[in-house]
Amino acid sequence: MSEREKAIQLLDNIPEIKIDCVIAYMQGVIAGAGGAQPNAETLKAFEEIDEMKRNGTGQHFTNLDDLWKSLED
Repeated sequence: MSEREKAIQLLDNIPEIKIDCVIAYMQGVIAGAGGAQPNAETLKAFEEIDEMKRNGTGQHFTNLDDLWKSLED
């Protein structure tokens, strides 16, 4: 059995409710999404975060609920 045949056999056993996730992953692999690079704006944001960590400034959230609460205030 070829690798392609094994993959098809596995796909046949994936429940319909989860197949969308598998398709999205496969499309990302084909499009090369795994090698995507952050743009300049994102790199600048990373630098700002690193600077805040070094200075001990900024806010740190351990979960999304706390983050959303801070944005609502």
